[in-house]
Amino acid sequence: MATEHDELKLELDANNLYREEMFTDQKIGSIRQLTPVKKDGSTDTARPVLYIGETSLMTPAGTLPIHFKLDAKDLAEAVERFSATAAQAIQETMEQLRELRRQAASSIVVPDMGKGGMGGLGGGGKIQMP
Repeated sequence: MATEHDELKLELDANNLYREEMFTDQKIGSIRQLTPVKKDGSTDTARPVLYIGETSLMTPAGTLPIHFKLDAKDLAEAVERFSATAAQAIQETMEQLRELRRQAASSIVVPDMGKGGMGGLGGGGKIQMP
């Protein structure tokens, strides 16, 4: 008999591996440097190094993590572009949150009062005799 574990097959893509290093100022955020590697662990110079910026916003619901790609050729350039790119990512996140709030507000269902009050549970303001 097959189990869920047998059916769920999680395999890493051996052709898309990265070594991750983290750099932080311990105040505003951090930069993840993803260096491409071959499956033997050696650096893959055929693929570019990737830089991912990370920061967070405090919201009434708690901390909201913000992640964004930094288009940079090296760590120094990633640090230089962090502030502007973070500001843009935060702005885009705020716009997405406003849109989600708008969608949530427009999806409120109001009971149909013409069908007996609260969703057809009887009542409706008229006295009915059996």
